Amino acid sequence: MANSDPTKRPRPGPWPPAPDSTAMPPPSWAKKTGFRPKFSGETNASDSGQIVVPPKPKELDSNVDLELGRVRPAPVAPAAPVPNGMPEGEKVPAPSEKTQTVKKRRTSDGAPVPKSSAPGANGQAPAAPAEPQPRRPARSEEAVDVLPQTVDDDGFVARHSHMKYELRDTPGLVPIGLYGFQHFVSILGSLILIPLVIVPAMGGDHEDTAMVVSTVLFVSGVTTLLHTSFGTRLPLIQGPSFVYLAPALAIINSPEFQGLNGNNFKHIMKELQGAVIIASAFQAILGYSGLMSVLLRLINPVVVSPTIAAVGLSFYSYGFPRVGTCLEIGAVQILLVIIFSLYLRKISVMGHRIFLIYAVPLGLAITWAAAFLLTETGVYSYKGCDINVPASNMISNHCRKHVSRMKHCRVDTSHALKSSPWFRFPYPLQWGTPVFHWKMAIVMCVVSVITSVDSVGSYHASSLLVASRPPTPGVLSRGIGLEGISSVLAGLWGTGTGSTTLTENVHTIAVTKMGSRRAVEFGACVLIAISLVACKVGGFIASIPEVMVAALLCFMWAMLAALGLSNLRYSEAGSSRNIIIVGLSLFFSLSIPAYFQQYGISPNTNLSVPSYFQPYIVASHGPFRSKYGGVNYVMNTLLSFHMVIAFLVAVVLDNTVPGSRQERGVYVWSEPEAARREPAVAKDYELPFRVGRVFRWVKWVGL
Repeated sequence: MANSDPTKRPRPGPWPPAPDSTAMPPPSWAKKTGFRPKFSGETNASDSGQIVVPPKPKELDSNVDLELGRVRPAPVAPAAPVPNGMPEGEKVPAPSEKTQTVKKRRTSDGAPVPKSSAPGANGQAPAAPAEPQPRRPARSEEAVDVLPQTVDDDGFVARHSHMKYELRDTPGLVPIGLYGFQHFVSILGSLILIPLVIVPAMGGDHEDTAMVVSTVLFVSGVTTLLHTSFGTRLPLIQGPSFVYLAPALAIINSPEFQGLNGNNFKHIMKELQGAVIIASAFQAILGYSGLMSVLLRLINPVVVSPTIAAVGLSFYSYGFPRVGTCLEIGAVQILLVIIFSLYLRKISVMGHRIFLIYAVPLGLAITWAAAFLLTETGVYSYKGCDINVPASNMISNHCRKHVSRMKHCRVDTSHALKSSPWFRFPYPLQWGTPVFHWKMAIVMCVVSVITSVDSVGSYHASSLLVASRPPTPGVLSRGIGLEGISSVLAGLWGTGTGSTTLTENVHTIAVTKMGSRRAVEFGACVLIAISLVACKVGGFIASIPEVMVAALLCFMWAMLAALGLSNLRYSEAGSSRNIIIVGLSLFFSLSIPAYFQQYGISPNTNLSVPSYFQPYIVASHGPFRSKYGGVNYVMNTLLSFHMVIAFLVAVVLDNTVPGSRQERGVYVWSEPEAARREPAVAKDYELPFRVGRVFRWVKWVGL
């Protein structure tokens, strides 16, 4: 019973009352949003670390007043309330032995835990702080693909509590194999789609595409092992990033390559190798020299967000125009991927959300099977028409009318699967000795800075999911330096692009709930084995029809743009300052390159490249026309890249327009000294085999 004698009521406390450190049961909106107020008595019980006696279900259902949640004091200056309705500091008369035991337990903040057996207001049982805990797993499960939002006392964003395996977890062999394979399959589209675009653009045939795909898989496995061992040590897959796609297409469509006769593939590939190697060496110096730690002061979410979003938005001229060549195949595949990733994303099979995780592979497999059935049943076969005859040599108007459908809708036009060998070992310089040109190298060096900006956002977001703390600036510089070395290997082996952290990693980790470093390493070993002993895999991938590749790219580029914009969650996205900066960056990233790409081109101009490659021939007709041809090439090419314009506009505005650190969302990295004192942080990021101790004097190699 509550004490109702007015003569024995305690004196009111000071005004304003001190904030109560004990926890109140949060209302429903607070439980859904993760709200953690600083001045009220409400907080999230699961975050307070309290130890409480479980309440009786009957008392909880019948007596708890969830609307009030606290005692209405007398009409005097109110004292600081506590959950059981007693003023702070008053002892409960005749507490039981069980209650005294609970009272001795302290929370992480040093505040006593409320006594569940003490009387409450109006004779009712008090609200128990532990009540929301049974429902918390359901809320976490509902937000399985949502990135962390809660900020702890040190200013770091809290990790997901529902991760199945975190960074240093070592599950059994079966879970490692399952999750490692799942991780790479879910991100397979990012690994294989770039070769399917650039190799045909270089004049390569299906056999060349198969060899480049197998080389990409091999290099991706090797560089992933290097990064998880000697880079940031986060479970991030390395591979050909879409950031490199635009400069690769610009080099492929350079004026000096337009008049080449014969097989242009190897010649252009050697040019790409030379540019990638020089740019990768520049990136390695940027990381291992410690300069990246200095550049971190300029790189914030408001800079990363529009830069990465511009990468995905820049390929709109290639996506759906290619899908339109066979609309009944390409549009169906896009719809399937959308249905799997959105409408069926919550369907679980044996605890795995297969439709969300494998949306791209499932959409590709179903569409490919449907196109195969249509091809075999003769839907795309026309009497008297041969797909192997060039359209210019066809006499019948009937065949000329349907040649596009036969070429793009049929799935038997590629012979890569039959002609590719079973065994092939990718080796360095397999296409010949790289060719170095300074103007192409400068273009790639600027792009390597953009890839570093992309990686900074991926490091920060993934560390919040799987690690105890974000990495230190030294660990981040170490990761950028190793990405430079990985890109040197990619240039030597001849993948056509550099190797960097794939942005899609963050979404894959959040969806699969797998953050184990060992699982990613196991998947990388499997990827290397597949590329060595089964070159047929490359031939199988190379036989994917172009319209299906374009349909997958539409989804992947849209995802890349969305992942870029998701970095704004670390800043105040509703701030007018940030809205204007991001809006200007995105608009000018589309408008300024359009000016360069359309300059000097009249409607009647006869261009030697397809319409979807016209944005990448700006070097031959751009507005910069000085007497130095190399300078013209560099300036016209760089200013026609959407991501470069977005980065320049965002980095200038974000670092010159006044704004608080909270408003800007400045990335918070761990301090080196504090990281060394915390065993968990040291184990997350320290180098293996005591390499960090040998190079401890180099601050950007150790912690």
